[in-house]
Amino acid sequence: MEFELTEENFASEVLENEELVLVDFFAPWCGPCMMMMPIIEDICDSDPGFSVGRVNIDDDLELARRYGVMTVPTLIVFRDGEPAARLTGYHGEDEILNFVKSV
Repeated sequence: MEFELTEENFASEVLENEELVLVDFFAPWCGPCMMMMPIIEDICDSDPGFSVGRVNIDDDLELARRYGVMTVPTLIVFRDGEPAARLTGYHGEDEILNFVKSV
């Protein structure tokens, strides 16, 4: 399942979630972010066994700052409410799935 994350729902959807959550920090003006959007949607549609959320850094810059996001796209996998792994830049579906499964 993919969902939009904001300051208001981040704690309940990510920090209090007992399963793995892949968080995609993106910006609408970012070319690689927009190229990765259909890949992230395909991952969600495939029912990967983990949740996927997206943070628009233009709307929620504080969340990006809190997790040290300096470049978009940045993917962070949260396990038990804590950041467990980070991947920056454009990546294909297989790379992203292998990245999450390695956590």
